[in-house]
Amino acid sequence: MIYEIRTYDLRPGSLAEVEKRFAEKLPGRQSLSPLAGFWHSEIGLLNQVVHIWPYDDLSHRANVREQATSGDWPPDISEFIVNMQSEIFMPAPFMAPMVERSIGPMYEMRTYTYPSAGAIRQVLEAWGNAIAEREKLSPLAGCWYSEIGGLNRFVHLWAYRSFEERGRIRTETQQRGIWPPRSGVTAVRMENKLLLPASFSPMQ
Repeated sequence: MIYEIRTYDLRPGSLAEVEKRFAEKLPGRQSLSPLAGFWHSEIGLLNQVVHIWPYDDLSHRANVREQATSGDWPPDISEFIVNMQSEIFMPAPFMAPMVERSIGPMYEMRTYTYPSAGAIRQVLEAWGNAIAEREKLSPLAGCWYSEIGGLNRFVHLWAYRSFEERGRIRTETQQRGIWPPRSGVTAVRMENKLLLPASFSPMQ
């Protein structure tokens, strides 16, 4: 299984129309392969949408995209797009498949860049040993490491009921010493953004 994470930067004021046009075309696209989730930024870089598509492998992705683009896809939103980014990620061994769930409505996407692929392996091992205790407090919606795109990137997506819940849980995990797990390596770059799901997103 691979996951494609597509990030579009939009012109200010265009989000509602982009989501409307995306929703109109989505049923036909989902007949070929499912959408895992679609979000727009609330805190962080504004006027941004993130959509995640799972595939069996790169061959499956290529076949689906060929069929989709020969039909009624993509939606006509190019006039609103300032920048587009596509990255391919592998799921962490402990990540549950992304399915239709109502676990938000606020999602935090955190992206850490590490100095090497070896560091990523250490992080995955440390997280695998600690994630069960952490998920007792809030669900991990997704967790990946980069395969194609920026190298040595580690992305994790957390779901919260509210901004206040996020703050409370993060404080509690640190006070109890259960999170973050100690991997012995330090990220060289860390980013985060808070996302809200579109009305048609399978993950809410």
